[in-house]
Amino acid sequence: MLSFVKGIRASRWFHPLLLLLWVAVGIGLRLMRLTAKTPWTDEFATIVFSLGHSFRTVPLDQAISIDVLLKPIQPDPSTGIGDVIHYLLKQSNHPPLYFVLAHLWMRLFPPEDGIVSMWAARSLPAIFSTLSIPAMYGLGYLAFRSRLVGQMAAAIMAVSPFGIFLAQEARHYSLAILWVIASVCCLIVAVQHLYRHTLLPLWMGLTWVLINTLGVATHYFFALTLGAEALVLLAVAWRQGNREREKSLNLTQEGTAAFTPEPHPTPTFWQRLRRTENTTQTLSPPHSLSVALGETRTKAHFHFFSKPWRRIYGVAAGTITGGIVWLPILQSNYDYDLTHWIYDGNPLERWLEPIGRVLAWLMTILTSLPMELTTLPLAILITSGVVTLIFVVWVIPILRYGLKSEHFSPDTRLNLQVLGDFMIGALVIFFGITYTLGADMTLAPRYQFVYFPVAIALIAAALATSWTTLTPPAQMPLTAPHPSSRVRFSRRGGKKAVILIWLMGLLGGLTVTWNLGYLQSIRPDLMVNVIEKVSDVPVLIATTHQHHGHTGRMMGLAWEFKHRNSSHSSASRDTTSPTFLLARDKSDSQRKNPSITLQETVAGLPRPLDVWLVNFHAGIDLAQQQCFVTPQRLPKVDSYWYRLYHCPAPERGNNPAPY
Repeated sequence: MLSFVKGIRASRWFHPLLLLLWVAVGIGLRLMRLTAKTPWTDEFATIVFSLGHSFRTVPLDQAISIDVLLKPIQPDPSTGIGDVIHYLLKQSNHPPLYFVLAHLWMRLFPPEDGIVSMWAARSLPAIFSTLSIPAMYGLGYLAFRSRLVGQMAAAIMAVSPFGIFLAQEARHYSLAILWVIASVCCLIVAVQHLYRHTLLPLWMGLTWVLINTLGVATHYFFALTLGAEALVLLAVAWRQGNREREKSLNLTQEGTAAFTPEPHPTPTFWQRLRRTENTTQTLSPPHSLSVALGETRTKAHFHFFSKPWRRIYGVAAGTITGGIVWLPILQSNYDYDLTHWIYDGNPLERWLEPIGRVLAWLMTILTSLPMELTTLPLAILITSGVVTLIFVVWVIPILRYGLKSEHFSPDTRLNLQVLGDFMIGALVIFFGITYTLGADMTLAPRYQFVYFPVAIALIAAALATSWTTLTPPAQMPLTAPHPSSRVRFSRRGGKKAVILIWLMGLLGGLTVTWNLGYLQSIRPDLMVNVIEKVSDVPVLIATTHQHHGHTGRMMGLAWEFKHRNSSHSSASRDTTSPTFLLARDKSDSQRKNPSITLQETVAGLPRPLDVWLVNFHAGIDLAQQQCFVTPQRLPKVDSYWYRLYHCPAPERGNNPAPY
């Protein structure tokens, strides 16, 4: 058996088959229970615009049914790519590349129960995320010239809870991750050429520009990736400048030392006479050396204008040109109401919270144990927290040891430095924006896609070191083990440690697919659970409306109701089919106050009626409609502020009991 395993490892098909295994594991995790989560606000935005529809077709200030509210996600064969781009650029803050691809993809699938197939909407990001597995193999192999590092990177990407979390949403982050991987690969090649003083091939430069342009056309925050790459190149320039100055200084010192007179015995009279005759020939070093020293100083100061650097400037100019075309569109159509939540926090007062969140998002690259507060017992939550803490404390020394530069050759050490500088630069940008502009970039885990692949590459390099390091360090005699060798060995890890780390990642991936952790804060299914449990009469769900994000939230509730009505599990029970009211809330004197809209709508609906005010940010007075607040104590639901009013049927000769 052992010889069979060795034979397989020696085969040329071993690494392709192993990579295929990671791809199979990755796509299995990404497609598992793909439609189990209720779609949330941002997913509805992606689906509506990808179908070439608009949110503005949803009627406001009147009671509407579930089917009317969900009409924007009903496929229409007459729409095309032009409609996708038109509505997206007029009503959203995103570039169109992913939406166009999603439009073409979803046309391949028939609708389900009259609306778009959620599996179709989410499967495209899952496929893009699966493609990132072999892409990470390529990045690991390119950076460290090691198939082992490439396999480690692919294996981690296959099971990463963070990657699976992004892959199972109908959003564009999985495609953006592919562009990040490709752009970082180009960065590594470019830095190698800069250190070798060779010219980056023209085709590579053009490819890099194209990748960067497509990245910005996928998500505007890809510009943060470009910013991190710019910081890496600045660090390279600074190091090159220091090296050139050191060379210049050393050459100057050597030249001075070469022409410093050495002590001689006391010359005779005839020797002094001959030296006097040749004085003019011995006062200064040769002219050629002076010229060489001057040229070295010139190179030290002007290496930024060498041909290799000019090619980099060309790539930067092309990237800026490809990205700046979106600036006028973004400025003219940007809706600040859609992103105001990113300014809700106060990072200067609570300055530790952003740091803690980033550490938490980084931790979920490797593992995410069950932590769903709404469904799991407290004992499981405590156990998961303790195990996670122990795991993090145990794995950090292994990663630190594995990333020591002494484990890498000079070429791969340079690439390790590039990836490390990229991570530092990305975090500097994130925290800089958070603490200086007040826009907390750490609130949403999805924005960490900017550096996610680079973090995996560094982890893979560290684990590859642990996989191959099974003996004491070379400088330590084997016959005389160091007293702390056990501690050193535990920090190095070994094969068993690497396998355990991967299994923790697999467990985290399963946690995400089974909805036991890493869920969105907006949970329509939980709100629907409360409504179905409490109300046994017709229901009106009312909210105030300012932008299509509020429409998307109501769509989440409507989709969950429709999904439950059509599911086999609810066929035997009478599921509530509510009506909805989106009361326009605009600071416009010509618009009706949302409170008045609510009163008029309730007055026109039959009784009995339960009125659920969900995120209704306006004055509430339903006394004239003979409605009263429920005395029942209702559970809290994250991201949903709600209140229930009962409007009973009028009794003959009596008025319904007021509140």
